[in-house]
Amino acid sequence: MKITNRQKEHIRQKALELGFNNIGFAKADFLDEEAGRLEQWLKNGYHGKMSYMENHFDKRLDPRLLVPGAKSVISLSFNYYPKQKQSGNTYKIAKYAYGKDYHFVLKDKLRELVHFVETNIAPVEGRVFTDSAPVLERAWARRAGIGWEGKHSLIIQKRKGSFFFLAEIISDLDFETYDTPFQTGHCGSCTKCIDACPTEAILDNKTIDANRCISYLTIELRDELPADMRGKFDDWMFGCDVCQDVCPWNKFSLPHNEPLLDPHPDLLQMTKQDWEEITEAVFKDIFKKSAVKRTKYTGLKRNIDFLSG
Repeated sequence: MKITNRQKEHIRQKALELGFNNIGFAKADFLDEEAGRLEQWLKNGYHGKMSYMENHFDKRLDPRLLVPGAKSVISLSFNYYPKQKQSGNTYKIAKYAYGKDYHFVLKDKLRELVHFVETNIAPVEGRVFTDSAPVLERAWARRAGIGWEGKHSLIIQKRKGSFFFLAEIISDLDFETYDTPFQTGHCGSCTKCIDACPTEAILDNKTIDANRCISYLTIELRDELPADMRGKFDDWMFGCDVCQDVCPWNKFSLPHNEPLLDPHPDLLQMTKQDWEEITEAVFKDIFKKSAVKRTKYTGLKRNIDFLSG
């Protein structure tokens, strides 16, 4: 059974009602353009100690191996740009981690969207994802027409910027027509993201060396932070937004409307001294159900101690 364009539009409207700011539909197929690039990135060791990136190589490139019977990849984006941001002399957290862990927020909405399709359009066999499986999210976002891949490797949308999460529904839904992929970007000769990176982690157009990336070092790396990076973190203790903050397209970013992504009241008020004196009890209170829990208390303390000297 083919899903008609009219039915596809119903799915699009429901996604927007649920708070997603964009949705696109791509045919589930082999990501031939990404195969060589991923292989070379891994060979160069640019994934650092994220050994899991070496696993399921074939599944990363072909969603039909990840979800048997898959015919389409529905790609969605969800704005997380905050109404208020940390200010003053403080240690910084990436904006995506201000509120409740996005994995829970988005997956609930994805399941609600799938339920809508099952109830109103057609039976669905498939799975929902948001940064939680071997899925090349940015490649599918581009293929689905969500946006283009900026020089910092993140997806950018015209008049919306790049402060959004990506999510996918990989299913057996077969659509009458699929959306047009982004073939070219709209970054032009701009290199602001490359020039602004404090650790020079953006090697060239769309290639990131995780070993030098503040987000990787403060979140994924479990070992001691490299001594040669001391003084280069620009006060980021969890993640980093520098490449997005300087992107001209993000002048179009508007605050999100999702209360679950609002920060704990104390988070925006904390000073460097507050962070340096943070106890495990305070950590658990402020970051209850937060993505920051990924580092655990000891990981965040390691980062703060590294920044404070």
